[in-house]
Amino acid sequence: MIQLTLAPASCGSIEKPEIKLMIQPFQSSRRFVASSCCSIFLMGILILMPALADEPTNAVEAATKSTTTTSAVEQKYRAWKATLLPERQKWEDVLEANLGSFYFPAHMKEKAAGIENAWAYVEDVPRLPRVLLIGDSISRGYTQAVRKCLAGKANVHRAPANCGPTATGLKKLSAWLEGGPWDVIHFNFGIHDRNTADEVYAANLTELVEKLEKTGAKLVWATTTPTLDANNTEGFSPSRCVRLNEIATEVMSLHHIPVDDLFTFIQPHLSVMQKPGNVHFLEPGYDMLAEKVGAEIANAIASLPKPPQSIR
Repeated sequence: MIQLTLAPASCGSIEKPEIKLMIQPFQSSRRFVASSCCSIFLMGILILMPALADEPTNAVEAATKSTTTTSAVEQKYRAWKATLLPERQKWEDVLEANLGSFYFPAHMKEKAAGIENAWAYVEDVPRLPRVLLIGDSISRGYTQAVRKCLAGKANVHRAPANCGPTATGLKKLSAWLEGGPWDVIHFNFGIHDRNTADEVYAANLTELVEKLEKTGAKLVWATTTPTLDANNTEGFSPSRCVRLNEIATEVMSLHHIPVDDLFTFIQPHLSVMQKPGNVHFLEPGYDMLAEKVGAEIANAIASLPKPPQSIR
């Protein structure tokens, strides 16, 4: 029997979770062969069935991709929404205006089925610092695990979008920052900028940082996560990822912004944590990233003035 175990680190620590691969032979070789074939088949299905299949990873896809939903699902979602308190209904309105034709139908399906997702309404716990996550589908993937990691320590919100490239960030940032003030903003732009010219990426990122600095929040930059396979479905080459991180690190250094180096953290584990031929991760991979993100946010919270600006 083959078993993959992820032992999570403490959320207040940046120690890497321990990954164990355990192989236990069956007594019967025939049972081993049959069971192994069945296990490999099931593992293949799990790997190839993401929570949101074929997520858009560039601006064109984000604008044109759509997820279909039945009228019955939409009716169930609308009926559920009508039962919400006004502030929660307002949040659903914000999501409908921002998630687009791919993510909002998926959101409706999940809500109609009673499934929580990264864009769930966050009811703040009084006197806890407020955190905002800004990023693409990788950030979306670890959002819920970060919330669990920081439960009782912070109110963790995320921008109402798959935030896409820096160009979209410049257009939409003011809308994403609504609902402030924020004490910590953890952010990334990268995979969607793979076709952006170096000088444009640097200029856009600089402008975004300058806008974020005006919020008074403690900023934490997350490096763009790597991909193991150069022939991945998104056309995001490992060398391009390295170059984007180099540019971003230079910008953050000039602005004295701490860097959450997710690239270096996750790279040794890509073969077991990332979906084959893809930039996205399996659930244990997102959980592993969340431990690192949670630890970096906890460090940022520890450096905040007392009390933080959101509860003064």
